[in-house]
Amino acid sequence: MNRFLSFPQLSGSALKIIAILSMVIDHCAYYLLEHSTVLYEAMRCVGRIAFPVFAFLITEGFSHTQNRKRYFLQLLAFAILSEIPWYLLNRTDGTHNVMFTLALGVVTLALLDRCCEHKTLSFMAVALVAVLAYYMGTDYDWRGILMIAIFYMTQPQADNLQGRMIQILFTFPLMIHYGIIGAIFASVVILSYNGDRGFIRGKAWKYIFYAFYPVHLLLIYMLITVVQ
Repeated sequence: MNRFLSFPQLSGSALKIIAILSMVIDHCAYYLLEHSTVLYEAMRCVGRIAFPVFAFLITEGFSHTQNRKRYFLQLLAFAILSEIPWYLLNRTDGTHNVMFTLALGVVTLALLDRCCEHKTLSFMAVALVAVLAYYMGTDYDWRGILMIAIFYMTQPQADNLQGRMIQILFTFPLMIHYGIIGAIFASVVILSYNGDRGFIRGKAWKYIFYAFYPVHLLLIYMLITVVQ
């Protein structure tokens, strides 16, 4: 099968950069451009790559981190910090930023680990967090939680291209809710992952990536303020 299907080899670092660039393009389109234009739609298609890749990376990070509690608390801290620029951009629309979804995703994975021998409890744990994300109004809400959970539950089989295709098979129906083209692009990026951590290493880089999310939202808000 690998002879007929081949993808570029991308490290975890490359996936992070692709997801971040996609996210920036998506947010620039949403907050800065007139909606329903060709450019807007094209940029939003590219932007749909971001979350599935972030969801995939969360499961990788959860599996390899030495301290899962700290991993969750770091995501939660930056989620709380990101609420400031999120509120400035979205005001009182009842939504919360995507880092809450990622933090809740880590909670979901921890619960799955605890309940791994009990399928009913595992299902209930995922459903509970998904409902919580929905009522909290986190970005990507219950679909985001399910995507993270599915990536994790299918991870043991994903040590080769065929196994990763199984991951895509089960997560693709969730991805296409946000656009078929973006879902295809995101799938190709994930299928290209080579399992290596890549060139981005160390705590400093980790915090830079975390901080990029609230900083880029704040910069977009400042740009809107200047233009208006």
